[in-house]
Amino acid sequence: MLNKTVMSKRAPKSTRPPEPPHPVIDQPFAEILSEKYLSYALSTIMSRSLPDVRDGLKPVHRRLLYAMDQLRLRPDLAPKKCARVVGDVIGKYHPHGDLSVYDALVRLAQDFSVRYPLIDGQGNFGNIDGDNAAAMRYTEARLTDVALLLLDGLDEDAVDFRANYDGSEREPIVLPAAFPNLLANGASGIAVGMATNIPPHNVAELCEAMLMILDDPKVSVKDLLKVVKGPDFPTGGLLVEPKENIRAAYETGRGSMRLRARWEQEELKQGQYQIIVTEIPYQVQKSKLIEKIAELINNRKLPMLDDVRDESAEDIRLVLVPKSRNVAPELLMEALFRQTDLETRFALNMNMLEDGRVPRVMNLKEALQHWLEHQKVVLVRRSMHRLEKVKHRLEVLAGYLIVYLNIDKVIKIIREEDEPKPRLMKTFKLSDVQAEAILNMRLRSLRKLEEMELKREHDDLSQEQDALEKLIGSESRQWTRIKKQVGELQKTFGPDTALGKRRTKSATAPTLEAVNLEEALMEKEPVTIICSAKGWIRAMKGHGLNHAEFKYKDGDREGFILEAQTTDKILLFATNGRFYTIGGDKLPPGRGFGEPVRLMIDLPNDADILSMLVHDPESRLLVGSSSGHGFVVKGADVLAQTKSGKQILNVTAPEEATLCRVIGADHDMVATIGSNRKMLIYKLEEVPEMARGKGVILQRIKDGSLADAKTFNSKQGLTFRSGAKEVQVNDIKPWLGNRAGAGKLPPNGFPKSGRFS
Repeated sequence: MLNKTVMSKRAPKSTRPPEPPHPVIDQPFAEILSEKYLSYALSTIMSRSLPDVRDGLKPVHRRLLYAMDQLRLRPDLAPKKCARVVGDVIGKYHPHGDLSVYDALVRLAQDFSVRYPLIDGQGNFGNIDGDNAAAMRYTEARLTDVALLLLDGLDEDAVDFRANYDGSEREPIVLPAAFPNLLANGASGIAVGMATNIPPHNVAELCEAMLMILDDPKVSVKDLLKVVKGPDFPTGGLLVEPKENIRAAYETGRGSMRLRARWEQEELKQGQYQIIVTEIPYQVQKSKLIEKIAELINNRKLPMLDDVRDESAEDIRLVLVPKSRNVAPELLMEALFRQTDLETRFALNMNMLEDGRVPRVMNLKEALQHWLEHQKVVLVRRSMHRLEKVKHRLEVLAGYLIVYLNIDKVIKIIREEDEPKPRLMKTFKLSDVQAEAILNMRLRSLRKLEEMELKREHDDLSQEQDALEKLIGSESRQWTRIKKQVGELQKTFGPDTALGKRRTKSATAPTLEAVNLEEALMEKEPVTIICSAKGWIRAMKGHGLNHAEFKYKDGDREGFILEAQTTDKILLFATNGRFYTIGGDKLPPGRGFGEPVRLMIDLPNDADILSMLVHDPESRLLVGSSSGHGFVVKGADVLAQTKSGKQILNVTAPEEATLCRVIGADHDMVATIGSNRKMLIYKLEEVPEMARGKGVILQRIKDGSLADAKTFNSKQGLTFRSGAKEVQVNDIKPWLGNRAGAGKLPPNGFPKSGRFS
């Protein structure tokens, strides 16, 4: 009964749903998502990925330097554990992962990652092989002199401060940066929808460019590049990008630059040599580079390279051993540049935060101008801060001087009055600051010598006050002061200093684009190429061999015999008007009878080989068909890239190609003869030069075909072989005519075969 009574007295249970802990947002999900993603994007762009044009730092780097400055980690003091630094950074200013902060600290200390290191690391901070740094509990760090330049003026109201993430500390929005850190050390990062990749530069060159801007604000980027020779990477290397491309990149803020390793040839005994790589491109890990080269050697993709060794100590020394001393070092390196990271491209994208707020791609001049403008702001703020200090001190000194003039009266007031401060202010018309300073004065300061020093200090500070007021009120004086600062910076990091000496040199890459490296690097040996009448081909080593000792299959006979080199390309001209190409090193050896040439090229069964010669891209050839048509073709145009050959002379059945003759350099006449034994001589210039076609009529032949042709020099005369002797035709007038003529009977003794040789 008691339980029922108690329950009946309770308030009735409410049926309304409970109030939500937060108010309901009545907004489309797409809009909410857009707003949140935009906030994330802005946070990534402004607070993580893009550097500020003024100090060249991202927030994590700025907080690192500031925290180390607060820990008094000066270059002349002992370093402290990196774990202590990272703890202060993530605890006070940068509430993110400790590993990411430590990675940022390590990079600022690596002399192969940063052109002018901002942190002096003690211990294992990684190496160019790609090995990681030791754990932060084992390493120590302190600031460098360059970092002190970035921090100089923080305690003089040079920049604005803001509250940290929880409001318990204050941190600088930007550093004073009396060092052009953005272009000097570069930066890279990927934000939302944008990225940045700025290479490091030489500070002495940047200072020279800024002096040019201060002397002439209208100076162009082209003029600035006369002193800024392009990027200056900490790992050195050779910049082989054409100057016009470099100029376009710096004028627009976007572009790419080709960077190569630096190498030299080291001579060994017996004419052998090896290549020593002393500098590798920026951000290339040496260990991975060696692994890649070794992989190419094992996969036989670098047939000209025998071995690669790493003999590096403090300096880089990669040894590349060629397979043969006949391999040209330039060609070997060209192959390595094409297939490995011994050559890389640096994609320049000078995207940075303008005044810490707006991301923008700037050119070289704009980036330097923004740094100069920042230095002007810093100079004015530091001057105003110093002026306030000077005014305060002058006010105090004026009070001290009053004391010395009325010392006895001042002492009496202090001894007798319960509240001496108001009485002093009223009696001597002092300010509150002066009265407070007098009351805090020590007795030992009342000596006569101190009065003289105070007067001297008062005079010096009065002069300084006047100078500061003039500086603050005159923009020209401000730029003059900045120009002097830039000049001093240029001396500090001049080319004669160890840190300021340029490391990356400009060079011109050799033009080897048209060279087939594998062909150029093969062993060059003399060979005699033998092709029988039925198309069996082989190559025997050496030149000057006895042709009578060559053997052929039963029913076969000699066709063509040609002396060449294994590095040569052999041209075969067939009756179908096609040129075929075979590499001199691809021919079967001279033992036996060789192999059918039709296995090496796609020669139709109804076509035969008409001529065989060594390819010379500088030569000119006269080709002709049985119909009497023909033309001149360049040697460079007949090289075939496939087994099917290259169609040069167009013929239609029953016509076929009948001749291919090499034209001598001094030849100016051509002689043709038909199967009807009519010979015609005319000027070679009448025959047009073509790349492909049927050609023009060389000789009009009735009831016959074109049998042969020969070019010669008019001063030397025409010769032909009759039997075993060479016959000279001194008077060619009877056969002279125009192209496409019928011709006349040849001279007495002309061979019945109807051929000149």
